[in-house]
Amino acid sequence: MNRGWLISAALLALAAVHLLPLLGVLGTQRLQQLYGLHIDEPNLLLLMRHRALLFGLLGALLAAAAFTPAWQGVALLGAWGSVLGFVLLAPAGLLPALHRVWWIDVALLPLLALATWAWWGRDGGG
Repeated sequence: MNRGWLISAALLALAAVHLLPLLGVLGTQRLQQLYGLHIDEPNLLLLMRHRALLFGLLGALLAAAAFTPAWQGVALLGAWGSVLGFVLLAPAGLLPALHRVWWIDVALLPLLALATWAWWGRDGGG
């Protein structure tokens, strides 16, 4: 059974979610819209903009891996680190916007698990 289409579709969906925070590179207003945080400290702004850039890079890798099978394993590993990392690190009592981000990552876990299963079993064996 060829699972390539499933892997590619899942990677594209994961890429779309990871590319959204890239808008935060544009500055404070975008970051405040994305995360519901008031960012008035220049060092925190730098860290958040850098975080947005890293999400953009991961999103680009996920999108490229959808069409480049040799990159799919490392892209899935990056997605697991991003998604599961935030789910496990986030404390209780998040601001509503961050709580929404947490739920988005929780919702991505089954898709990520399915993509990993498909990748692992592609072409008769991983």
